[in-house]
Amino acid sequence: QVQLVESGGGLVQAGGSLRLSCAASGRTFSSNAMGWFRQAPGKEREFVAGINWSGSSTYYADSVKGRFTTSRDNAKNTVYLVMNSLKPEDTAVYYCTAGDTRVVLAKASDYAYWGQGTQVTVSS
Repeated sequence: QVQLVESGGGLVQAGGSLRLSCAASGRTFSSNAMGWFRQAPGKEREFVAGINWSGSSTYYADSVKGRFTTSRDNAKNTVYLVMNSLKPEDTAVYYCTAGDTRVVLAKASDYAYWGQGTQVTVSS
């Protein structure tokens, strides 16, 4: 059974930092792109960041560019999202995803595997 399990969410003040981790089990994703999406209450799920299969290419939504960094450790089957300079508008449930391609895609429908999500709350 394939599972993606996120951890590291929580409550942080504006300007603070969090590091999310996503550990995969049940199969290896070392040949697959992985991504992070988020969904705030009343809003659609949106692309946040993505990383290609080798980690050589990363992509970010304009709203997080320069503040968030994604990386991966294929030996551990784990992907990370470091979030700095957090803002109240970053508050959302953050989801880890894995796709069936090596390159990053930006639509939620392009990803086959999803974690359960982790809540990130940024207070002002």
